[in-house]
Amino acid sequence: MKFKEIMSSKKYWRSVVVLGFLFVLIYNIVMMVIDYGGFAFKDYYQDRMADGKMITFVVGQVLGMIVYGMIVSYGQFRRKEKDQLKK
Repeated sequence: MKFKEIMSSKKYWRSVVVLGFLFVLIYNIVMMVIDYGGFAFKDYYQDRMADGKMITFVVGQVLGMIVYGMIVSYGQFRRKEKDQLKK
């Protein structure tokens, strides 16, 4: 698969969304545990979204999700292609 073929694949974008979502979920849980010493969902999100920081928080989460998902998914698709070429 070439770059354009990978980018136009529905499987690729599905993988981007799933991996990106899991990344954001795990990242936020780890940061919450580090910052608050446990699962304090209400406090964590109130601090992240207080004083007009909601847009910054949401945009940052979405961008992180997309970038991480694209990088990891692209690597997976390229590795799969190379494995198929070896056979």
